[in-house]
Amino acid sequence: MYQELLERKKKIAVVGLGYVGLPIALEFARFFDVIGFDINEERVNQMRNNIDPSKELDSSAFEGTSIEFSHDPRDLRKAHFYIVAVPTDINKHKVPNLTPLLKASESVGNAIKKGDYVVFESTVYPGCTEEDCLPIIEDISGLKRNTDFKFGYSPERINPGDKVRTLTTILKIVSGGDAESLEEINKTYEHIIKAGTYKASTVKVAEAAKVIENTQRDLNISLMNELSIIFDRMGIDTGEVLKAAGTKWNFLKFFPGLVGGHCIGVDPYYLMHKSKQLGYDPQVIAAGRRINDNMPAFIAKRLVQILIQKGKNPSDCKVIVKGITFKENVSDIRNSKVATLVGELNDYSIKVDIVDPYATQSEVKMVYDLELTNQPSNDYDAVIVAVAHNEYKELDQAYFKSLSKDELVLMDLKSLYDFSDDDFVYWKL
Repeated sequence: MYQELLERKKKIAVVGLGYVGLPIALEFARFFDVIGFDINEERVNQMRNNIDPSKELDSSAFEGTSIEFSHDPRDLRKAHFYIVAVPTDINKHKVPNLTPLLKASESVGNAIKKGDYVVFESTVYPGCTEEDCLPIIEDISGLKRNTDFKFGYSPERINPGDKVRTLTTILKIVSGGDAESLEEINKTYEHIIKAGTYKASTVKVAEAAKVIENTQRDLNISLMNELSIIFDRMGIDTGEVLKAAGTKWNFLKFFPGLVGGHCIGVDPYYLMHKSKQLGYDPQVIAAGRRINDNMPAFIAKRLVQILIQKGKNPSDCKVIVKGITFKENVSDIRNSKVATLVGELNDYSIKVDIVDPYATQSEVKMVYDLELTNQPSNDYDAVIVAVAHNEYKELDQAYFKSLSKDELVLMDLKSLYDFSDDDFVYWKL
């Protein structure tokens, strides 16, 4: 397969062209013929005009590539090596939502032919590829895994907003359904990944490795969040504590904060879901998720307490929240815990304005039914800096005071500043 792809006798199809799929499709298209498929016609039309809808790549990333963008699933039949990179999120009950993945499997099932390959990149629980996705492909195509077509799993490690650790510079885990598929899949990915590849022993091992990468980070951040709650009650600066503790050589440097997005705030639920199916109710992972999910409520309550201490009625107060994307310097608002924080503040009848230089007004409205403010006013009772966008890092006390009608409360959720002023209430996690 690899040699035929290299000689352009066969094509690669990437199914799903979001933060993960588009960079992969474009990188492969520098060396192979690629079909980039997405069900969203509007997004496809943007990519045909060298525009990344996710705003991660500039137009130069499209140059020098051999790629055909399509929203017509019939075009997938022209490919022989399928890469599935659709999003995997959770529903309102925090249960894995496999709908995009299963729909993508149907599309592959309608296109796959004898001798073809399919590789999944979407983050899932161990066993999902073989137990949930492949049966759909087999049922629709009438083909059998390993015998008629080959399969594998290579978890994505895209880090949105990171301009240093990009796709080709991050070691890639690869796995296959048998020895032959592992070798061919490895050679294909190895062709584009400068950092090299790591061959996992089985598909389930590769799936598990991916899901625990973010579960580990989630747990470490949850510990920092719990410590910040404890130290807040003690009147101790959490940042100073972490700075002191960090002088020990083996202290792990994690920090408190809101944990959202499509990875860290989601992936642990996939592992928990599978674990419960197998009869084990995970304790530590669940505790970490509970702490991180409750941080917006803690922050909102803490602000209300401060406002009341200042003699203000929260329902008469006005707050501006700076940043709504799930992390700094990206436009991605998926699973934004800042939006959850805004909801918590609204529950206290606090009027909230939101600004963000990266988020799109229409998307924020569609996803969260919230409005972005074009121009901040100067009558706020509190400012919450929720996201560490570069544009916010150099702001000084004079700027924040200019936003306030009287004594301001500044909540710095990312510990960007180190202010001290008698007529300036400064609080940070």
